[in-house]
Amino acid sequence: MAKVTTGTGDAGYTGLLGDQRVPKYDPRPETFGTVDEATSALGLARATCVDVGVREILLRMQRDLYVLMAELATPADHLDAVGVRITAEHVAWLEATEAHLQAEVEIPNKFIIPGDTLEGATLDLARTIIRRAERQVARLLHEGTVANGELLRYLNRLSDVVFILARSLEARQGGSTQASRA
Repeated sequence: MAKVTTGTGDAGYTGLLGDQRVPKYDPRPETFGTVDEATSALGLARATCVDVGVREILLRMQRDLYVLMAELATPADHLDAVGVRITAEHVAWLEATEAHLQAEVEIPNKFIIPGDTLEGATLDLARTIIRRAERQVARLLHEGTVANGELLRYLNRLSDVVFILARSLEARQGGSTQASRA
């Protein structure tokens, strides 16, 4: 059985994949922690969704985010040893999924207020967390902490697909998904 409590983080430091330890507030753990939040939010969405096909899409996204977290947690000199990275193929899958979903639902050219359905609301929550992770990855990329631009592209496309998926599920349940004109 896996040991849950190690005590190694009690002084406020956490380990990256490899030997390096950094403060828990370092931008890397902040970023992969946010991706972990997004993964959990997608899990909530998956748990509330009755559509088996959507559940499979969400599970694949969660698995991809674990790859993304591993890459974020790995210093550059250990990337080859870990052997997993987000690639253009991951991004291409999202783009194909987006195209398929857009053929199924019309996205209104208006602001969307989340909450027409439980399924849509959980996806909108996940989307906002993904957007925060995207901003944090952009910072790491621009500062040179990570070098793989596919990380940023993946999160950008992921938030788009999650948005469209929410609209699709809401449309199926008769949700309006449109903001009223005040």
